Amino acid sequence: MALWADLPPELLGRIADGLGLKCYTSARGACAAWRRVLPPPAPALLVLAGNEWGHSCPAFAASLPAHRTFALAPFASYNSRCVGSGGDWIAISVVPYLERRAVIVLLNPVTAAEVILPPLIYDTVWVVSKVVFAPGPAKDDFAAAAICGSDRIAYVTPGARRWAVLDPVSVAAGDHFTDLVYHGEGKVYCLTRCGDVRVLLLPERRRRRPATVNGSEFSLLQTPENIRRWMSAARTPTEGMTIDVLRNVSDLFVRLSPECRGEDLNEGATIEPLLSTENTGSSPGIAFALPYDIVSRLTGAKNLVICEGNLYQVWRNTSCTVTLQLPGGGRRRTPQNEIFVLRYYPQRQPCWDVVKCLGGYSFFIGRNNAMSMYAEGLPGIRPNCVYWIGGNGKDQGMVFDMETGSSTSCGIPAITVPGHPQRTVCWYLLKDKVTTTAATATATSSSNSSNGARNAPTAATE
Repeated sequence: MALWADLPPELLGRIADGLGLKCYTSARGACAAWRRVLPPPAPALLVLAGNEWGHSCPAFAASLPAHRTFALAPFASYNSRCVGSGGDWIAISVVPYLERRAVIVLLNPVTAAEVILPPLIYDTVWVVSKVVFAPGPAKDDFAAAAICGSDRIAYVTPGARRWAVLDPVSVAAGDHFTDLVYHGEGKVYCLTRCGDVRVLLLPERRRRRPATVNGSEFSLLQTPENIRRWMSAARTPTEGMTIDVLRNVSDLFVRLSPECRGEDLNEGATIEPLLSTENTGSSPGIAFALPYDIVSRLTGAKNLVICEGNLYQVWRNTSCTVTLQLPGGGRRRTPQNEIFVLRYYPQRQPCWDVVKCLGGYSFFIGRNNAMSMYAEGLPGIRPNCVYWIGGNGKDQGMVFDMETGSSTSCGIPAITVPGHPQRTVCWYLLKDKVTTTAATATATSSSNSSNGARNAPTAATE
């Protein structure tokens, strides 16, 4: 191995340029010398590509540190959309043709592993906007939560045959759930547009047997062989032929998946306010330090982040530049896309206060389970920044610098696939773990925090 470790960095880099994501991560794990030469593949932007059949799949991972794109293993699905990501895994919502019941599938696009979660079997058609889940899901061991509609949270753990949908949560008039973050063992923090935080405590997980059909594991994303052959042969399918194919896939879903039948639900979960009703901090006007109680009303995008065990809210002004009239006659100008980061201090009043520095960390927010990463010295990543998705194109990868107070494009490599509309929806932080004989240290990227104790973000000083 010593001879391979002595490869010139330029040659090793050119070889790695031709490797796919799985082989690239394996190469980084070969030895300490290769790991020093090859930038980590994460964090990356997940790029979706769709076609005329309503098929929208994660097609590429655009790596910021490596400044290149990795093609992801293709899969077959219909009427699908990405509703979340965490670690190596992506959450895909699939609604088979002529069906109203969404099925959430957890997919590892590197290994092609697949975990089919029980369906949402209810008369109401729930619109799932975001899904978060426990790290390292397996077919018999998982936990997930989702935002359904505007005021409901759903959850599922092994042993259930369908998701449990909680009763509507009492929120302020015009308020609604906007973000979730999974943290710890069975704890999900839920955020509303007004900045109200609820804590969902999931029941204890029980293992279950994977779904099987005639002794074989059932797969919703993999196209049956007869349909795959037809799709390969058909160049210009007619509308009727396309409908027949989609009905065939839907029929497999409805008839053959045993997880679609039954009434068994999980044990009851509880959801409670982060701030108790007895605490005066439950009033938004007291929960947020001035003038951020006013700023909270105009920041249309809000996300939760957990960093080094601390809870943060990230607010972004999604409207045009606004000048606020402050109590006492002052004014505050808030440009479009300005971002505010507030840390939760449970022993203070007000308990949410803005921070101006992230202590060398950077946050990655979007439809993914929000991530924090210590970014000092990491190639392609700027410390003390918030990476978000939006911009003028509505799906660009953007970076907000806490020091300058401005957002710019994060500069991912251009991706062009003729005939396939593309968009980015979330950040993808696949695990990047290596243990070698040459280096005893283990390096891991985490979905919520970085290894080691760092300087936590501190409150702003006036």
